[in-house]
Amino acid sequence: MSDAILFTVEEGMARLTLNRPARLNAFNADLAHAWKEATADATSRPDVKAIMIDAAGPAFCAGGDVIDMATTMGASGADITALAEVINAGIRSLTESAVPVVVAAHGTTAGGGLGILLAGDYAVVGSRSKLGSLYANIGLTPDLSVSAQLAHAVGQRRALQLVLQDRLLSAAEAVEWGLVAEAIEGEDSASEAEAVRARAEEIARFWLAGAAGAYGQAKRLVRSRPERTFAEQLTEEARSIGASLETPDAQARIAAFAAAAMKKAR
Repeated sequence: MSDAILFTVEEGMARLTLNRPARLNAFNADLAHAWKEATADATSRPDVKAIMIDAAGPAFCAGGDVIDMATTMGASGADITALAEVINAGIRSLTESAVPVVVAAHGTTAGGGLGILLAGDYAVVGSRSKLGSLYANIGLTPDLSVSAQLAHAVGQRRALQLVLQDRLLSAAEAVEWGLVAEAIEGEDSASEAEAVRARAEEIARFWLAGAAGAYGQAKRLVRSRPERTFAEQLTEEARSIGASLETPDAQARIAAFAAAAMKKAR
């Protein structure tokens, strides 16, 4: 795997670190293919029960590498479409999996970086963080799942406010809008970035210490709901809870809960 992404697995947690800090972790071809490979690996391994995504340097992700588009790649429309499809494959690996994903998005997240953030199920940012669309500033339209996921996350009217204005949300606004779950403070930008990573890892470890399989299936049910009618979703919920009941983890946890409840009732 390319050094554009650092990939490790430890005690059930896969960690993917975007690693182009000099370009604010903007996607070029190298990062795109490394992203596709790393996400496929992380979501297909039976030993991975939680995924954490973070980034090196002062920002989380600035979207596509505009400088690279204009120089190395020549800004061919066909090339950009093909590159977006590569990155999209990684986004689908995450959103379609039954593995919960936490994103540590310190600093700035813009353009396609929003799509990477939205591919996670729980997002933590720093109190100094800024988040926005900014596609139209360079004459482009949203990609990397932004048009597909942003309105689901914050509502259509707010999504339109973000993509139709030259606007960066503050961390507090991003929490208020429901775009991210938490904003973490630090004494300076560097310590804040570390605090964001630490909190994201804490969340991943929480999943791992609990009923990791149940958290993963809960994520899958919520993520896959738009694909089904209401009746189909109820059927899938019923099937899923029955299947989870048969797992050794659920059997042990239910027995422990019942024993504790009966002891308390005496």
